[in-house]
Amino acid sequence: MFSTIDRAKPGLQKLVAALRETYPYASVLAVADDSRRWAVSRAGVNIAAGGMGGGTGFVVRVFDGVGCAEYSFNEFSEEDIPAICETLARRLAEQNKALEGFAPLPTPVPADEPAALKKETGWKVNPRELGDEAIVEKITALRKKALGVDERILDAQAAVSYRAYRKLFFSQHRDLDQTVMWTNAMVAVMASRGQEIKMSYRPFSVLGGAELLDEMDAGVEQAARDALALLDSQPIPPGEYECVCDPSTTGMIVHEAFGHGVEMDMFVKDRALAKSFIGEYVASPLVTMHDGSAVAESATAFFDDEGTLTGDTVIIDKGVLKTGMCDALAAARLGVKPTGNGRRESYERKAYTRMTNTYFQGGDAAPEELIASIEDGFLLECPSSGMEDPKNWGIQCMVTTAKEIKNGKLTGKIYSPIVLTGYVPDLLKSVTMMSKTPVLSGSGYCGKGHKEWVKVSDGGPYMKARIRLG
Repeated sequence: MFSTIDRAKPGLQKLVAALRETYPYASVLAVADDSRRWAVSRAGVNIAAGGMGGGTGFVVRVFDGVGCAEYSFNEFSEEDIPAICETLARRLAEQNKALEGFAPLPTPVPADEPAALKKETGWKVNPRELGDEAIVEKITALRKKALGVDERILDAQAAVSYRAYRKLFFSQHRDLDQTVMWTNAMVAVMASRGQEIKMSYRPFSVLGGAELLDEMDAGVEQAARDALALLDSQPIPPGEYECVCDPSTTGMIVHEAFGHGVEMDMFVKDRALAKSFIGEYVASPLVTMHDGSAVAESATAFFDDEGTLTGDTVIIDKGVLKTGMCDALAAARLGVKPTGNGRRESYERKAYTRMTNTYFQGGDAAPEELIASIEDGFLLECPSSGMEDPKNWGIQCMVTTAKEIKNGKLTGKIYSPIVLTGYVPDLLKSVTMMSKTPVLSGSGYCGKGHKEWVKVSDGGPYMKARIRLG
């Protein structure tokens, strides 16, 4: 499956050597990609090859101390080396002309300290080897299981997708090789009563393979019961409330509130308010935030698409904003070290600063203690979407369910849908309790603006905060 880039590697190494005769820095990223999706619903069975991945191809990058140029292609032989060198020289001349009047980048991008690794993530069941027939049979059974829960279930959908990729990166001093497989799944259930229709959605993810199907089996009946419960939901009276966020809602707040806001390519463009708050309290002392592919979740990588080794970046430490996350170009412009967050949607697209696994660290309470501490408020569950404004630090998120809490106990009353809004520091400074264990979900994708989609995960513990709902 990944033999194409193995065969190309010797020639690509010669390409790097040829470019190094002219430029102080040259590198190549080679990507081999395999992905597939299976879905069943009332409309039938759908099987699609491809998806979020972008296929097999190559990216070459050079830097001359003033500007950086890239060239991507999906076919390669050693005979192409002179033409590639010529194309890069022309592009770099164009880039440098556009950069006239700007301060030059201070160092080669990225720094090229010696590094070598070859790693892969594990999986128990390879979806490709399990085969279309077995996977469709399994998710069809899951759909029937949901439909059988109650006669008010109108329809159910089940879907599974996976991506397996191998990436090679090499420059003068680096030889990196990683193989990663992740699998996503979802069950969506629609329930009806008269003209009223409600839907629940339950995502699943694993840094692995089709073993995820067993986890789906355990969650499908709950997805159906969640849809039925929503039939009795009411609109929430707008206001500010004491809330307990479940780990997935905490994760959405992390992602939207301080994820995009501390992507440091936005610092370069002066499009993020966080740039002015480094070293200051922006959250409660209970809040410590991490981003990094060292976490064993579905966005994990051992190096990013610029050849920077990944790790763990502490963004907020006990309420104090310490740093952001950055790609190599932004790091060079800002005079800081890259954090391993340079990611591409595909080999055909530019690398941007992007989140990987972003989460709040756990505290010292049990979830039950958070609920028991609330006299009049809500338990927020099942986030569906969110958006942020890094320039002004505002967020707006959609949550499916708010469960009423009175005198420290859930009353059984449900409100839906919920819009969560606020000014980020106000929301995070109001945090008063965190449960012990953070939980991450890797079922989603993140876009940079309205495009440039990459795989991410986010999460945290149960979190108590004062939040504006409507």
